[in-house]
Amino acid sequence: MTPAEAEAQQRRWRALVDERLPEAAAAHPDWPVSRNHCFARILLDNACGGPWRESVAPPAWANMPPERLAVALGLGEAVLAGRQDLAVLNHRSLLWRRKVRRPPPPARLPGDDFTLRRWQLADDEPFAALCADPEVMRFFPAPKTARESQAEARALARRFDEDGFGPWVVEASEGFVGFVGCWRPARPLPLGPLIGQETGLVEIGWRLAWPAWGRGFAVRGARLALADVFSRCAIPEVVAYTADVNAPSRRVMERLGMSEVGGFAHPGLPEGHELRPHRLYRLVAADFMTGQPE
Repeated sequence: MTPAEAEAQQRRWRALVDERLPEAAAAHPDWPVSRNHCFARILLDNACGGPWRESVAPPAWANMPPERLAVALGLGEAVLAGRQDLAVLNHRSLLWRRKVRRPPPPARLPGDDFTLRRWQLADDEPFAALCADPEVMRFFPAPKTARESQAEARALARRFDEDGFGPWVVEASEGFVGFVGCWRPARPLPLGPLIGQETGLVEIGWRLAWPAWGRGFAVRGARLALADVFSRCAIPEVVAYTADVNAPSRRVMERLGMSEVGGFAHPGLPEGHELRPHRLYRLVAADFMTGQPE
């Protein structure tokens, strides 16, 4: 970006937070704020993935990296266009600043022709059948036994109590068809060189019974789960990874707007194993919320 372009971007920012948003607030009594510094706080925090002063020296309009200021501008334009809920953005900002508590996870998230819900003991049998299916598990080292599946189901269900979010059961007209959602990785992974951090990561994933394939449950369910962790939980970004050869999952990641950031060797698989080479994808909350992949 040239100096002239950067100056024009900064002028657009000042006009947005000092004039356009405060003026629009008069017609939106439901908005949680109406003053320019409040609009700036909300948009800058969401563009930075946390309180903006932790990463940017004031004044923010002059010191914010142009690519992040562009995200803040995009969020503001989305608010004005009615494509983004200002209350959701404000909630995320206040959570990061420890001004409000994170709400507990809901019992379910409704979709068009499916529902994401919390785990039940009755899910053990269909989940075990899913995990024993060689076609479903073809990109895993091996199918799972019934005991292994039960232990995994309990661990997945506990995620909601441990983290406040987790992988949801996907329930369609025929009942349980798998899961989709977010969780914190259970094992350390060599992702630092790719994204600059090894701790505090949140990943998204899915596993569906083959009769449910081709019905959009992975993409649509993932979007519901992402909207929940990005808004209710204020998670700043998520990652996803899979074996190089798992083209179907990589297509889902791309449809979600995730960006591929590189490859790594999965430490849980031995040298020479065909599934050991993995690809890592990343999605920043602000880009998801504006509908603009990074």
